Amino acid sequence: MAEGDPDTSAPAAGAGGAAGAERSGGAEQAEHAADADDAENIALRIEELILGARRQYTPFQAARAAGVPMDLASRFWRAMGFPDIGPAKALTESDVLALRRLAGLVEAGLLSESMAIQVARSTGQTTARLADWQIDSFLEGLTEPPEPGMTRSEVTYPLVELLLPELEEFLIYVWRRQLAAASGRVVQAQDDAEMVDRRLAVGFADLVGFTRLTRRLEEEQLGELVEAFETTAADQVAARGGRLIKTLGDEVLFAVDDPGTAADIGLRLVETLGDDPMMPELRVGIAFGTVTTRMGDVFGNTVNLASRLTSIAPKDMVLVDGAMREELTAAGLAPHSEKAADSDEGRAAAYRFALQPLYQRPVRGLGIVEPWLLTRRG
Repeated sequence: MAEGDPDTSAPAAGAGGAAGAERSGGAEQAEHAADADDAENIALRIEELILGARRQYTPFQAARAAGVPMDLASRFWRAMGFPDIGPAKALTESDVLALRRLAGLVEAGLLSESMAIQVARSTGQTTARLADWQIDSFLEGLTEPPEPGMTRSEVTYPLVELLLPELEEFLIYVWRRQLAAASGRVVQAQDDAEMVDRRLAVGFADLVGFTRLTRRLEEEQLGELVEAFETTAADQVAARGGRLIKTLGDEVLFAVDDPGTAADIGLRLVETLGDDPMMPELRVGIAFGTVTTRMGDVFGNTVNLASRLTSIAPKDMVLVDGAMREELTAAGLAPHSEKAADSDEGRAAAYRFALQPLYQRPVRGLGIVEPWLLTRRG
């Protein structure tokens, strides 16, 4: 090469290297695309297995096949928690049948349109949480690849195929038992108004210092603590005939028809969780009064009061309101005063609970409240 001539060898080598890198990158992208296609195909196979049908309808086609106006179909699907999917063919014959059944209940006059929407929403919300729990806490642990080189996707399909009929039967069984219990409460109610606005004991149980724990514990440890708390609370409430309304991580809400049972549940929660050295302290507040029930939840001043009592309760203690205290004393479960308890008649009564008045205090939105400290006697 003569002096001053441009050196083209280096750029040529660089171009070759770039071309090689481009080919390598292209091969890598193709491999990722193939993996994504495989995962999507397996996901579709699992979906078809669970739903028992293949995708074939757009939302408009499904609504027309079910004989339901598109606007009503959209309201049903959104109430069930399904996203808008536009014109995509993502619905199956089972979606058409479900839509037809729900609309048929309205046409037959068994449900009003608004009630049908509520049924769709309550069912969707409840089963969505159940499905998330089963995938996150159940299937995730069982689908760990048993052998090196196997993917979770390869394990999931046969596992779902085996579990699906068993879980479906178990779900129907539990639902029927719960429906039978709820029907019994309807029959025992005096009138319709009592079913909507009932007098119940409502309790909250709250872990103390949970926010600090979230900063100190690892995610897995925090998850185990919350699961242990919710499991213990659910067991204690259910075993004594109460109803666990909902769990909020560090807090549970329960309702009970009988005030004495509610008092026992509150104290047992404190006692049981207090025996666990890994569990934080607990605060419990219980109020008795009129409660509005709707879609499995409870509302009203009684619920708000129980929540306020919980926030001011001493650690590992149970606070109740004046109405709860009156119910316990009227039923002979607690004395009107310690003086009465120390009398001959009081000792013969064998009271189960003791009530100690605390200072009255203003509670925002509820006025002046006189909380009572609930403990066991003997």
